[in-house]
Amino acid sequence: MSKQAITVDGDERIVREDTAKAFRGVHWALISVGAFALIVLILFLGGFLSSSGETGTGQSPASVDRGVGPGSGNR
Repeated sequence: MSKQAITVDGDERIVREDTAKAFRGVHWALISVGAFALIVLILFLGGFLSSSGETGTGQSPASVDRGVGPGSGNR
């Protein structure tokens, strides 16, 4: 069996190759999940902030399609 060194709490430890690969795999998985969560948070906040800054007529899409409300021309 091949041996590899991993760093745990600042100390290098010599472990089997399969243990080292599993250790690194768990770290990469946690980093990937964290990055995914950060990207989702940025997109959510970006969409939330852009929707709060919209200035519209205050009408729902259904009322615009029916031609009801202010500015529709039906009086």
